[in-house]
Amino acid sequence: MGLTGVITTLFVLFCRIGACIMTIPGFSSQRVPVRARLYIAIGVTIALAPSLADVVGPVVAEATPSGVLFVLLGELLVGVMIGSMARLFFFALETMTTAAAMTTGLGNILGSSVEEAEQLPAMSSFIMLGATTLVFVLDQHWEMIRGLFASYSAIPVRDGMPADGLLREYMNVLSQAFLLALRISSPFLLFGFIVNLAFGFLNRMSPTVPVYFVSTPLLIGLGVYWFYVMANDFFTAFTSAFGAWLLSG
Repeated sequence: MGLTGVITTLFVLFCRIGACIMTIPGFSSQRVPVRARLYIAIGVTIALAPSLADVVGPVVAEATPSGVLFVLLGELLVGVMIGSMARLFFFALETMTTAAAMTTGLGNILGSSVEEAEQLPAMSSFIMLGATTLVFVLDQHWEMIRGLFASYSAIPVRDGMPADGLLREYMNVLSQAFLLALRISSPFLLFGFIVNLAFGFLNRMSPTVPVYFVSTPLLIGLGVYWFYVMANDFFTAFTSAFGAWLLSG
């Protein structure tokens, strides 16, 4: 393989790996500089290139210039899909924790944004920060890179992208992510529903009493205490399910 073939092979590898690094949880955060993400993608590409050169090299050598262009576009889309599938778990967690914060009276207290540019309720920001931190503490970012390496066996490099299979897998992961987020957020949603319903009945029975001024501080206090009680199981369930998906997906 000549110098041109080596450079083309590395660039094809970089398309999938770089697109995945730019979208996977943790690395894709707005708080990580784009240049840092670029250097990480280049480093991972160089580290994996010796093991993947025999897989990508023959495809690049046999492809025409227009075929190489299609391969590059397909690899970009595959990388984005792989990274976004991992990020779906965090999108679902963010959605359900925002709903839980609203039901516990904490929806109007905004905190700093972690994964996205817009602000979230303080409770959601804290949960997202904890979940993102646990990804690195539990070495799940290495599992993402291992899965990216294994993707070259599951989705070989070729002229074009297997759209049907990827879309089916994407929808499967989407359903898993939201079911997981709903399951671990259900105690907070049920708690908010029961407490708000109880105060609603109390307000109907005694309309002259300003129940709102009594219920709001109590709801917030009980919601924070309930999160304190459930936080360990909450983060354990999420990281376990996410780690299991990384190992099997």
